[in-house]
Amino acid sequence: MNTPLPDVPEVRVVGLPQLTQGFDLVERLDLPMHLKVHGPLEPMTGERLAQLADDISLRGRGGAGFPFGQKLRAVAKSAIRRGVRPVVVINGSEGEPACRKDTVLLNRAPHLILDGALLAAEALGARTLVVAVTRNSTEVSMRAALAERGLSDRRGQALRARVVRTPERMVSGEASSVIRAVNGGPALPPGRRERASDTGVGGAPTLLSNAETFAQLAIGARIGARRYGHTGLDTEPGTVMLTISGAVARPMVVEVPTGVPLRYVLQLAGAPPLPQGVLTGGYHGNWIDSVAVHESLVSRESLASVGGSLGAGAILPIGPETCPLGEALRVANWLAAETAGQCGPCKLGLPAAAGGLSDVMNGGGPAALEALREVTQAVKGRGACKHPDGSARFFASTLSAFTDDLAAHVLHGGCGRETTGVLPLPLPGYEEAEESIPSGEKVFIDWTLCQGHGLCADIIPELIRLNPDGYPSVADAVVPIHMQGRAQRAVRRCPALAMRIEQMPAERAPAPSGRRELPGGNRKALGSGRG
Repeated sequence: MNTPLPDVPEVRVVGLPQLTQGFDLVERLDLPMHLKVHGPLEPMTGERLAQLADDISLRGRGGAGFPFGQKLRAVAKSAIRRGVRPVVVINGSEGEPACRKDTVLLNRAPHLILDGALLAAEALGARTLVVAVTRNSTEVSMRAALAERGLSDRRGQALRARVVRTPERMVSGEASSVIRAVNGGPALPPGRRERASDTGVGGAPTLLSNAETFAQLAIGARIGARRYGHTGLDTEPGTVMLTISGAVARPMVVEVPTGVPLRYVLQLAGAPPLPQGVLTGGYHGNWIDSVAVHESLVSRESLASVGGSLGAGAILPIGPETCPLGEALRVANWLAAETAGQCGPCKLGLPAAAGGLSDVMNGGGPAALEALREVTQAVKGRGACKHPDGSARFFASTLSAFTDDLAAHVLHGGCGRETTGVLPLPLPGYEEAEESIPSGEKVFIDWTLCQGHGLCADIIPELIRLNPDGYPSVADAVVPIHMQGRAQRAVRRCPALAMRIEQMPAERAPAPSGRRELPGGNRKALGSGRG
């Protein structure tokens, strides 16, 4: 059994809603409904905004947990020192199959996210705003939200705003990958460590934060630090968005105040009363056992104290009927396949670790276990990005959390349980199955001019391949919206001037499918501005 999560699963709230306010009224809060629910938002100076972030203890909600106020000050300082305008980037790239909380916010509360990002952009004096997304539904929603505010990427505007599409991959959501994609390159880590606050989009200082982080900033700016602190723990005030899946009756995204017992949230989703393990923080996170679950609160500090992690807010219990090592092996194989292929620890180490776990499960004995431990240790701290470290953390946590099962496999050849596949993973071929939103444009090649240089295939390999003679092969190259920039660059760089992009006739342009509608099938929301 492997049932991928839908883009927008069931949404629940514990206590009073903040980020999810208005979700009971409409499927998507367009701008008029957003203002009715949340009210207007006054601009702030940079230092005042940074102080607000400090006062509400706002940390990044994408997994790293970096203090937002510190990041804001670093960008402002770098921009002043260099005398350039900074850039603000909303990272809505959610490529992990167990995470949906940002996708829910992007689809259902896009203007709350934009509020926080625009607040930061005005405080910093930024003139560019970029929204990075991974899915059709989020792209449609955020493009509609920008249009509802009259924002676009046209020259001459006080603030130029655009949506950038990144692949739905684990490594594509890392900050350096997002910046590289926004700059027109592949959505992969560049292999060198650079601070976005110093050098980001277009080489400018860049404030890049997770979608939920900006939404939390907008809530804090509206209600103030004192009211914000009335919810949740004193040390970690406010609410968090969690994605609950795995062995649950009702996979869901839930907004919950910090300090609520983790077991209560799991009960809400219909998890087993005594799970044999709960993966916290997603597939780069840590396992905790049922005893730790009963001791844990929803907070970074509490989960860390029992060996868990909040990470990007993914919580995945597994029941007693499945083999935990088999579940871990499925995830390990997926993590290995998600490698960017740019460094040895990732390209070679992760497949070796996944293979080592398979050897342990299939009777490899103590020697296989020792080899697995050595590979896992060798991967840590040596990668070009954070994917090897996060994957090594998952391997190490698996080996320490399920010692009884590990002993059964090492000493007796197995634990006697099947792997039921309760942890969500993409179905095979998901990358090809995901449709792209057509722009109504098509690539054409003038064969009387083409000299087979092949630059076009390097820039847009998704649309153009080289045939055995070295010339470009274009079958039905309808340009998706998220590839328009690269397609135009391919046209400009063609040495023979053999490429062009033309608008397709209306009767030939692909009609939007139901997959591109806004959540809930609300056909009016995009065109009429009604929620």
